[in-house]
Amino acid sequence: MSLLPRALAILSLVAPSAVLAGDLGTTTTEPAPVYQAVPAATPDLIFTVRGGASVAPDYFGSGDYSVGPDFALGLNFLRLPGGRSFGSADANDPRYGLGLRGSFRYIGKREAADHAELRGLNDVDASVELGLGLGYTSRNFDAFADLRYGVVGHESFVGELGADVKFHPTDRLSLSIGPRVFVGSDDYAQTYFGVSAAEAGAAGSNFAGRAFNADGGVLSAGIELGATYKIDDNWGVEGAVTWDRFTGDAADSPIVRQGDRDQYGVRIGITRRITLDF
Repeated sequence: MSLLPRALAILSLVAPSAVLAGDLGTTTTEPAPVYQAVPAATPDLIFTVRGGASVAPDYFGSGDYSVGPDFALGLNFLRLPGGRSFGSADANDPRYGLGLRGSFRYIGKREAADHAELRGLNDVDASVELGLGLGYTSRNFDAFADLRYGVVGHESFVGELGADVKFHPTDRLSLSIGPRVFVGSDDYAQTYFGVSAAEAGAAGSNFAGRAFNADGGVLSAGIELGATYKIDDNWGVEGAVTWDRFTGDAADSPIVRQGDRDQYGVRIGITRRITLDF
């Protein structure tokens, strides 16, 4: 692995706002906490865990969907030696502004044997993407730009842009909606949307004569609608519905053309805020 991917991997793990998301093709992140001074009595670490279920396409371009686990881990507050801290220890006093954030995505393995329509294609190993981004958050508006690298699996760069308008019907319920744009490098596009000459020429291949060299660029665009309900200071419920449409060479791929250009997702989970004092 080159120096830049190693640096991205390390920084994304130590970035104060790093969040882990386990559902296919979904990235979950949180705004970077604001640096501040706190009293010595403040807890040392506060983070939020989400666990639940998701529905997502079986692979990029699939018209079939499966139910799987959904999980996320978000850092709310960290106190450093000497009394300095990042974030807010008060669940009712979030810190807004512009800052650094971490980003993670897991993509499950694609096996041709599990899908008759993929006969002739090589299997694609599971991938783990790690990276960094900039995020801006306020009470009624969020925006972010992330860059990730496949430290396991596809070993290529991807980027994601997004923004949300937020509404607060009650003190406990928050709704959000906004656009998403996904960008991938040439290597990424070829891994998930390309068909090599060998795959097109394989005996019995469903892609006979349809070799396709996929170039990178803007590969999808869509919308995410989210909801968060705060049961109390420690427990909550989070959910989201997503729609993405493949664009560029992703939309032109024979894999997508025999599947579905429109991709949908649903996730819902219980959140638990955990406070630790070392």
